[in-house]
Amino acid sequence: MVWSVAALAQTFDTRATAAYVIDQTTGTVLLDKNADEPLPPASMSKLMTIYMAFEAVADGILRIDERLPVSTHAASYGGSSMFLDTTDRVTVEDLLRGVIVLSGNDASAVLAEALSLDGTEAGFARQMTERGRRMGMTNSSFANSNGWPAAGHRMSMRDLGILANRLITDYPTYYPLFSEREFAFDNRVPSNTRNRNPILSLGIGADGLKTGHTQEAGYGLVGSAKQGDRRIIFVITGLDSSQARAEEAEKIVNWAFRQFAQKEVAQGGTRIAEAEVWMGEQPSVGLTVADDVSLLVPVVNQDGLDAEVIYTGPFEAPITAGQELGELVISLDGLPEHRVPLVAEHDVPLGGFNTRLRVAGEVLWGKFGPTAEAPEATTEAES
Repeated sequence: MVWSVAALAQTFDTRATAAYVIDQTTGTVLLDKNADEPLPPASMSKLMTIYMAFEAVADGILRIDERLPVSTHAASYGGSSMFLDTTDRVTVEDLLRGVIVLSGNDASAVLAEALSLDGTEAGFARQMTERGRRMGMTNSSFANSNGWPAAGHRMSMRDLGILANRLITDYPTYYPLFSEREFAFDNRVPSNTRNRNPILSLGIGADGLKTGHTQEAGYGLVGSAKQGDRRIIFVITGLDSSQARAEEAEKIVNWAFRQFAQKEVAQGGTRIAEAEVWMGEQPSVGLTVADDVSLLVPVVNQDGLDAEVIYTGPFEAPITAGQELGELVISLDGLPEHRVPLVAEHDVPLGGFNTRLRVAGEVLWGKFGPTAEAPEATTEAES
């Protein structure tokens, strides 16, 4: 469940033309600035190629030690590069490092051609778009594997955030590649060995993911940082210099961790309330939350939470454990309500004969017992 503290984010401004910041631990959106606008993503779109390569390795389609040929097309790319040529055969592992650490346009194209159904980078780009749609990335379309400027090559900041989250959660074994600061491939170009991510060395928990820059896109970064049990993911673009990108990224990380605190509201399985059951073996059932519920709240207002249980009872038996019966409504001044499903704590089977007899007796007692309302007297008219 994704919750938003967008109202409070209004007090934080960013120089980025578009930005998206989410607390991954709680699913709380901290900042949304033009986050759904499709924009040129530059090299940040290489994350999609990396994801699909990770997926291919995990599925056995590629081996991490497999050596791939370099086509004339892949070797022809300029810009950020591993400086590959057509005589090279490069391991998948080195190509992944070449894309992640060195932002190699050529390495990205080599992986793309190996995974493409028709053997071309353009064909792989179509696969990227289709795969992105299945991942919920509805504002992304790809024309190539590396973000080289091309008509129609677009991604939104929210889509890049979705992709970053999937890379972190789906492939924890490979994710540490993003925190590598240097990769000297074959000692080929000593001047191009360092990771361009400006926040990896700042001691703020940053461990990924990918920078991007073209004249059209400006300077951007998909970043992530972990401090304690919390992890944030952020995406920024449209900065006017690499220095502005570095400053903005550090500013966002510090703001996200310093100005918000994670507060536990309820533990999964804890009884929150009790509801009456009609015609059940037991007369009531406990209402619980299925999972731990925690909120990210502003540090200046973390004691102002209110919670209310809402349900319509009594509930008719039979009831199954885990059946959704109501809601826990959590409110905090200045924020939207957060609604969490309340579920049955245990099964309540339909009662037997004794239960039906007891319930019938209760109904009759309520209808005709001493506290029941006496019927109004009627007078028969004389003929």
